[in-house]
Amino acid sequence: MKPVDATAATTKAPTERDGAPGMRRAPLSRGLVLLMALASGAAVGNLYYTQPLLDVIARDLHIGQGTAGLLVTTTQVGYALGIMFIVPLGDIRNRRRLAPAMMLLSAVCLAACAVAPGIVILLLALVAVGATSVAGQIFITFASDLADNARRGEVVGIVLSGVLTGILAARVVSGLIAGALGWRAVFVIAAVLMLVLGLVVARLLPHDIPHAHQPYGALLRSIFGLVRRDTSLQIVMIYGAISFGSFSLFWTGLTFLLSGPPYGYSTFVIGLFGLAGLLGALAAQGSGRLHDRGWSTRATGLSWLLVIVSWAICDLGRLSLPWLLIGIVLLDVATQSQRILNQAQIFAGSPEARSRVNTAYVTTNFVGGAIGSVVASVLWASGGWSAVCLVGGVLCAAAFVLWLVTVLRSRAVAARV
Repeated sequence: MKPVDATAATTKAPTERDGAPGMRRAPLSRGLVLLMALASGAAVGNLYYTQPLLDVIARDLHIGQGTAGLLVTTTQVGYALGIMFIVPLGDIRNRRRLAPAMMLLSAVCLAACAVAPGIVILLLALVAVGATSVAGQIFITFASDLADNARRGEVVGIVLSGVLTGILAARVVSGLIAGALGWRAVFVIAAVLMLVLGLVVARLLPHDIPHAHQPYGALLRSIFGLVRRDTSLQIVMIYGAISFGSFSLFWTGLTFLLSGPPYGYSTFVIGLFGLAGLLGALAAQGSGRLHDRGWSTRATGLSWLLVIVSWAICDLGRLSLPWLLIGIVLLDVATQSQRILNQAQIFAGSPEARSRVNTAYVTTNFVGGAIGSVVASVLWASGGWSAVCLVGGVLCAAAFVLWLVTVLRSRAVAARV
C-alpha cells in the first residue's frame, strides 16, 4: 500500500516548479494568491445565494415552497455536472483562459436569474450558474501548480479558505441585500462581481501550459484509471467523503435543533451561526503549513481526533448555547483542516493530472455531503440531536481507525524495505 502522506511523491526532472515539464515560472506572489482566493470564494459563493431567498422567491413567483426548494437542488446538480465535465479540462486547456471564461459565463447566467420571468427560466439559469461556478476548483489546481513544493500546502490552504469564506459569506450577504433591494438585486450584484473579477484575473494570471494532450473522452475515462492505480488517492477520497458527510450531517441537523425548543430561532438568526463556522475556516489555514513541513499524516490523525471531540461537545449543545458555539468552531477547524490537508496531499503527486484528481476527490465529497444531509433528517426523526451527534462521532471514529491502520501498514512496509 502506498503511504497516505504523498508530500514527497513527485519525481520529475529538476525544474523550478513541477508544472509543465521544463517550464520556469516567476515566484508566486502573495497578492496573486489572495486574488485567486477571492475569485474562488466569489465563484463558489454563487451556489449559495438562493438558500436564504427561497421564501421571498416563492412569494414573488407565486410558487409553493416545495417547488422553491428545487432552486437549491438544481444549482447543486449544475455544480456536480461542472465538476465532472469541466474541471478535468484544466489538464488539457490553458487555465488562464478557462477560469476567467467560466466566471464571465457565470456573470451572464446570474444576469439571466435576475431577469427570469418565471420558475422554469430561473431553474435553467441556476443549473448553468452551478456548472460555471467551478472556476473556484480550477483556481485551486492552478494555484497548486504555481506554488513551489515548499509552499504548496500554504497556498492551497489560503485559496481553500477563500472558497470556504465565500460559501459562508454568500448566505449572509444574500439575505442582507434581498432585505434592502429585493432578491433580483442579489443576482445583479453577483453578476457584476463575476464580470469584474473575471476581467481582473484574465489580465493578472500568469501564463499556463496544459500538462496533457488527449481527446476529451479519453481524458474523462482516465480519471477512473488514476483512482484505480493510486491507493493513497482512494484513501483520501474516503476521508473526504466521511468528512464532508459528517459536516453536512451536522449543519442539517443544526437547523432542526435551532428552529425548535429550547432555541426557537428564526431562519435569519440560524444563518448567522455560519459566522462561528467562519472563525473555524480561517483558523484552519495553518494546516497547509503543517503539510509543507512534512507533518501532513500526523496532522490528519489529530484532525480526526479533534472532530470526534467536537461532536461530543456539540451534543452538550442541545441545551447549552456556549457549548454549541464551541463545538461549531472546533468542528469547522477540524473539518476544514482535513480538506486542506487532503487536497495538498493529492496535489503533491501526479502534477500532470491535478485537475482530474481534484475532480475525483470533490465528486466523492459531493456524494458524501448529499448522503449526510439525507441521513440527518432520518436521524432527527428517530432520535433527535443526540442521534445526529452519535452517528457523526461514530463515522469520524471509523475514519480515525482507517488512518491508524494505514499509518501502521505504511510503517510496516517501510521497515521491510
